[in-house]
Amino acid sequence: MQKMTIPKQVILDALRNRGQQARADWFDRELPEQIDLTRNSSLLTTLGLDADALRETARQAA
Repeated sequence: MQKMTIPKQVILDALRNRGQQARADWFDRELPEQIDLTRNSSLLTTLGLDADALRETARQAA
């Protein structure tokens, strides 16, 4: 299975668009520039983010 990563900025933008600046700031400090969607699926769920939607957003931005 191929490892699926997206740029951290996609997640930061999603959080900031929802008004979650503090969470975005924490995420920016703590995690690497490329986010592995599989390995970080629990974190994404906790943040209320959909991995499939993030993947599509990253694909469209590429």
